[in-house]
Amino acid sequence: STPAVSPQVGSHRDISYESLSLFRLLEPQIEILVLGTGDRVERLHPAMLKQMRECGIAVEVQDTANACATFNFLINERRMVAAGLIPP
Repeated sequence: STPAVSPQVGSHRDISYESLSLFRLLEPQIEILVLGTGDRVERLHPAMLKQMRECGIAVEVQDTANACATFNFLINERRMVAAGLIPP
């Protein structure tokens, strides 16, 4: 079978349940997904965030600089975390 390929994400408007599919496939499963939305925090669709929570993944949305810091902090805490970062 062909592996799933996430659509290209160029801005926060491109972030969707489908574009985050890779993060739902990771083994072992992550518990937190840190999303960096560029220079500033952008609102993401509440239904998409709810769908991710229903899959057991909390989503933390921050500007990219803070998202990097949060990711590093969570890694040091030995949490199962991944990051999706849009460059500032």
